[in-house]
Amino acid sequence: MTDRGFMSSQLSESKSEEQRVESTGTLPRLQTATATLLPGLALCAVATAVAMGVGRFLPTVSPLLIAIVLGAVLSNAVHLPERLRPGLQFSAKKLLRVGIALLGLQLMLSDILGLGWGVIVVVVAIVCLGIVGTMFAGKLLGLSWTQRLLIACGFSICGAAAVAAVDGVVDADEEEVITAVALVVIFGTLMIPAVPLLSRALGLSDTDAGLWAGGSIHEVAQVVAAGGAIGGAALGVAAVVKLARVLMLAPVMAVLSVRQRRLAGTDADVKRPPLVPLFVLAFLACVGLRSSGLLPTGLLAEAKIVQTALLTAAMFALGAGVQIATIKKVGARPFVLAGISTVWVASIALVGVLLAG
Repeated sequence: MTDRGFMSSQLSESKSEEQRVESTGTLPRLQTATATLLPGLALCAVATAVAMGVGRFLPTVSPLLIAIVLGAVLSNAVHLPERLRPGLQFSAKKLLRVGIALLGLQLMLSDILGLGWGVIVVVVAIVCLGIVGTMFAGKLLGLSWTQRLLIACGFSICGAAAVAAVDGVVDADEEEVITAVALVVIFGTLMIPAVPLLSRALGLSDTDAGLWAGGSIHEVAQVVAAGGAIGGAALGVAAVVKLARVLMLAPVMAVLSVRQRRLAGTDADVKRPPLVPLFVLAFLACVGLRSSGLLPTGLLAEAKIVQTALLTAAMFALGAGVQIATIKKVGARPFVLAGISTVWVASIALVGVLLAG
């Protein structure tokens, strides 16, 4: 055999050996990753079961809110072992994005179009002006761009899900994400009794009160609770208006992605986000499937249970990151911005309702 032939044979054998090692090493790596995630995922599963169980006995209280509070109480009452962190982080990011995508199965484009163009314009104004106004107020308060953006989108679009979606695009600090989620819980919960009481004081009809609730309150679950408290036709209207705000998540995330890509430029060392995040595309695909009428009712009902479970697990994981010490450390400015944003978004929604009516 010639030297060249011998070398070629050796290289071929070496490459085959590398491929064999690589293929045999894939399964152990997968098993190791699974074992690393398992403790945190198991805790999230237990918390999800508890939260959804309580939610069945207390229909006016959302499992998502129960999960956030449960996670926050647990993490501040006891020291959670470090081995739980990988599973909690996986739930707070990956499971949340799948849950957001499945949230699209709750949206019927015909229902949103049925609101009328006047209300649709109001919804767009709530989201756009809400974000712009909150960003401006946060700048005056001296908060970072990412902290302002997390609060602005969380309060203007769809609460903790929007906060997590923004984090997936701009890669904010964990402390900022946790703060924004905590503020969504606190101020959104305060809105549940406030909107029905103010609606009665202002003499709004059930329909107008439902429009205001859907246009002003942060979380979908919080909107449902407030709409149920108002009664009458308020709940259905509030839910549809809120879901219209949720639909605005897609264009907002697309705009943010374009901005981040421009900032990254051509620098190979800077990770450039996709033009449209994958979970946003999945969300839009689910909206399209739901609107097509092709999916059977039974499948939609099961998908809603899965979506609720995924978001509940993610909310518990996010709540588990809320430390009182961290909230104290960030100071009063994020709380001030959250209060300003809540009033600002509610005011835009109320003016829009009065004008549309």
